[in-house]
Amino acid sequence: MQIYEMFPLNLPLYPIKIVERDGKRSVLDEMRRKYVALTPEEWVRQQFIHYLINEKKYPKTLLANEVSIVLNGMKRRCDTILYTNQLKPRMIIEYKSPTVDITQKVFSQICNYNWVLKADYLIVSNGLKHFCCSIDYANKKYNFLPSIPDYLDLGVKL
Repeated sequence: MQIYEMFPLNLPLYPIKIVERDGKRSVLDEMRRKYVALTPEEWVRQQFIHYLINEKKYPKTLLANEVSIVLNGMKRRCDTILYTNQLKPRMIIEYKSPTVDITQKVFSQICNYNWVLKADYLIVSNGLKHFCCSIDYANKKYNFLPSIPDYLDLGVKL
């Protein structure tokens, strides 16, 4: 593993496995157990996943990247999903490149995914800015949190 910095992020810098083939860099996605193209968005994903596991103590075994769902008859992919021990979606995480602003359009994208998944938390990050909200289904509202919660602060959800 090597320390490589594609873009400086508002996250700790973690060593990741990078290979170069035919002049193109790929990074090992430990969740998918394969090398994928090292794009700016993928850089954010890999650093954010390490942050969740190492700093926030999220169990690696309950996280999955690039999860396919069907939304309005079309296949879509959620960047990352945190599951409960019963494999129900608990949190959806959407990543953008550091050069992409977090806008209402980005929130709409993750909210649309949540129509299918019914998760309790949503996170959007471009690596520089991170937004997390919990969903209050009873009162039909989103509650923005001041920071990304530790795994244990999410509470037990069956």
